[in-house]
Amino acid sequence: MSAYVSAIIVAAGGSVRMGIADSKQFIPLLSHPAIEYTLTAFQKCHLINEIIVVCRNQDADRIREISDNNGFTKVKKIVDGGDSRAESVRNGINSADEKAKYFAIHDGARPLITVDEIQRVVEAAFDTGAATLGTSVTDTIKIVDGFNKIESTPLRSQLRAVQTPQVFEKDLYKFALDNAGDDVANFTDDCSLIEKMGGEVEVVKGSRENIKLTTPIDVIIAESILNARNSEVK
Repeated sequence: MSAYVSAIIVAAGGSVRMGIADSKQFIPLLSHPAIEYTLTAFQKCHLINEIIVVCRNQDADRIREISDNNGFTKVKKIVDGGDSRAESVRNGINSADEKAKYFAIHDGARPLITVDEIQRVVEAAFDTGAATLGTSVTDTIKIVDGFNKIESTPLRSQLRAVQTPQVFEKDLYKFALDNAGDDVANFTDDCSLIEKMGGEVEVVKGSRENIKLTTPIDVIIAESILNARNSEVK
């Protein structure tokens, strides 16, 4: 099965935890801005028909320049973000082509995503209506109370660290987004919207390399992974 898929690249967040004034999307990784790696993967995936980038208004020209310079022909629109992640995603899907049947929502600051990972999670969504990349958890996780005292220990075998892309059938996602109402700003990922309305989301095995650039140590890790990938190609 194949259907028109719009990739919504969410790149409108700040860089508070990174400790920089500039957007995380422009952090250089081996001399290339992070968002370039993200867009390259989606450009190369044959299941992606168009790319909508959601960003801060002051970043739009730089992202457009990166897109033009690299021949990212699938980048159709660059739109302003909202006050929350969910609002930014809403702006993105409202700008998608009306032919879109699925939305592949991805963090712009996850530049190590691969074409294979995008393809596998999109194909899973074709079958189930909703799918996300995720990895098993290796650390023991504790639930604590308001005083930082341990309350319980969930079964590690049932835990997953959820990543992006998160891919949804269009009507399902729009219904879930509208169903969230005034609580929409409290949802930190898109799967939560589906969960709230009682829907199911399939978790597709991802890679621990698909990290999000959040703190300075992530930049060091990302460049190390990219160097290793470049060595494998050689």
